[in-house]
Amino acid sequence: MQADILSGGFADPAIQSAHAFRSVMEAMARPGTVHDIHGATPPAPLSPAAGAVLLTLCDTDTPVHLAGDADCDAVRSWLAFHTGAPITGPAQCMFAVGTWEALGPLAAYPVGRSDYPDRSATLIVECTELQAEGATLTGPGIKDTAALSLPEVAAFQANSALFPLGLDFIFASGSRLAALPRTTQVT
Repeated sequence: MQADILSGGFADPAIQSAHAFRSVMEAMARPGTVHDIHGATPPAPLSPAAGAVLLTLCDTDTPVHLAGDADCDAVRSWLAFHTGAPITGPAQCMFAVGTWEALGPLAAYPVGRSDYPDRSATLIVECTELQAEGATLTGPGIKDTAALSLPEVAAFQANSALFPLGLDFIFASGSRLAALPRTTQVT
C-alpha cells in the first residue's frame, strides 16, 4: 500500500470532522457565504475542501461518483481507505465530485422522488476560485440577498424549479467552500 493513500486524512478525526461538519452545515444554512474548512490533504486533483467534505459526509453506505479527472487511481484508493465509500455511476450516487464541466449533464443525477425527496445527490463542484459575488441568491437562510460566483445561472434556476426535488451543491476551492441548496433562488 502506498504512503500517499494512507496519508491525507484527518489527524484528529473526532475534532476535525466535527469542525468540517459545522462548516458544511453553516454553508448550507446560509447560502452564498464562504467558509474555511481544514484537515484533509487529498491527492490531486481534489482540493483540501472537497477532501474534507468527503471525509466528513461519506462512509460505506454513501455511493460516490468521481467525475472527470477526479476519477483516478489515487483518489479512488484514498477515498476507499479513508471512508470505504463505494464508487458508482452518476445515477446511483449520493455524492459526486468534479469540475462543473466534468459533472454534466445534471440530468444524470438522482433528484429524489415525491415520496422521498431526500434521495437526491449532492454535487461537490471543484472551482478555481470562490467569491461572494456574481449571481444573486434569495431564499431560506438569506436575509435579503447574497451573491456567489457560480459557473452558470440557468442550471441552478432549473434545479430550484424542481423543489422539493432537486440537487444540492457544495462548491470547493482550495480550503474554502460554499453551498447552494435546492431551496435557493438564483438570478
